[in-house]
Amino acid sequence: MKTRKQLTVEDELVAEQQLVEQEAREAQLEEAGTARPAVKLVGTDGNVFAIIGKVQRALKKAGLHGRAAEFVERAFKAQSYGEVLAMLFDYVDPR
Repeated sequence: MKTRKQLTVEDELVAEQQLVEQEAREAQLEEAGTARPAVKLVGTDGNVFAIIGKVQRALKKAGLHGRAAEFVERAFKAQSYGEVLAMLFDYVDPR
């Protein structure tokens, strides 16, 4: 039977391996030119939260979970609606 400490170390190793695999997938997507998925912003009616959600979903659907989390974090730290709009061009191809 494994001790709690052994399980914790194993859990950390598994989590670290998953992170490495996710970063490798994201790097492959960027190299393939799919790092900026297309997203339709029609229908958001100027709602910054709807825009953040659409961008986040598009990135996750493309397998870019790390980029999605990064975008959301940066968007919520933004000082204005315009700053979020300018920032989303770094992450998606708005349509």
